[in-house]
Amino acid sequence: MFSVSPRCVDTKPQDMSAAKGGLVIFTANSNPSSRELGRRIAERLGVELGKVQVYQEANRETRVQIEESVRGKDVFIIQTVSKDVNTTIMELLIMVYACRTSCARNIIGVIPYFPYSKQCKMRKRGSIVSKLLASMMCKAGLTHLITMDLHQKEIQGFFNIPVDNLRASPFLLQYIQEEIPDYRNAVIVAKSPASAKRAQSFAERLRLGIAVIHGEAQDAESDLVDGRHSPPTVKNIGAIHPSLEIPLLIPKEKPPITVVGDVGGRIAIIVDDIIDDVDSFLAAAETLKERGAYKIFVMATHGILSSDAPQLIEESAIDEVVVTNTIPHEIQKLQCPKIKTVDISMILSEAIRRIHNGESMSYLFRNIGMDD
Repeated sequence: MFSVSPRCVDTKPQDMSAAKGGLVIFTANSNPSSRELGRRIAERLGVELGKVQVYQEANRETRVQIEESVRGKDVFIIQTVSKDVNTTIMELLIMVYACRTSCARNIIGVIPYFPYSKQCKMRKRGSIVSKLLASMMCKAGLTHLITMDLHQKEIQGFFNIPVDNLRASPFLLQYIQEEIPDYRNAVIVAKSPASAKRAQSFAERLRLGIAVIHGEAQDAESDLVDGRHSPPTVKNIGAIHPSLEIPLLIPKEKPPITVVGDVGGRIAIIVDDIIDDVDSFLAAAETLKERGAYKIFVMATHGILSSDAPQLIEESAIDEVVVTNTIPHEIQKLQCPKIKTVDISMILSEAIRRIHNGESMSYLFRNIGMDD
């Protein structure tokens, strides 16, 4: 695992248990592979992980048993998202509530990847699930949240408690500078216009060019023109006054794939916040290869890598996928050697230390603008 070398942060283990009120760190995940991040954070802080039992009963109910006193202490609950995301959420909620009923002074959730973050907007008759999840966490007793690279920064507004949305970009930028020898010949790529702001942030910090992929592949013969997908005729129900004519919004139509920017003879570095379904990344890589890019990297904060993503990456034109350890993906790494990991436990442990000691968090947000 690639570990970022310390620059300005003192990483020597410190005795945090001697601080006023005491500090307890729990990992709320019953999955052993998901507890690795908690162990790394505790090691950096020089404390032992709290004693707790988290397990599933025969009927799939989640049971949490805290085995040490948390009365009057600052409790930090580290929860990484496992494959069973709904069980992960219940483990967190039950543990938070258990600490609340055990008279913990503060209960801080450390959730590097916030689940359901893509469901943060209303779509037709759907629901804003991330708002629901935020309300459940606050109701359970959470008093503070530490997370990383929310899919939409506006999710912070769903909470009525303080939220620290940390950034993984310094670690990914350092990986580019130290692990890609000829990165000066690279171009930062947004695989869609929606990712352009993130790509621009990377490009400006590395003093590199930027390229944006726009459009979608066009079929030679589309079945959309033979009438089978034509909408049925709608009778005028008369709900609107006959004299009113409301203008219809022209439907969107994506143009054929175009790459805005020069990638010929360059290293292409695709940046995004989440890599889960890899189809769009594979299509972007193929497009970049056709345009002359000779090496392709993918950089993302959260590597969910569901289903057969590792196999597809291994067989694709992508040379390397770099993600952080906000989500455990050791199994995926065994299936695909192209996947590399950057450790972000340093910034999470520093955030925990500062919150526990009542220090300012602004140090961790230096040089971060509104668009980052």
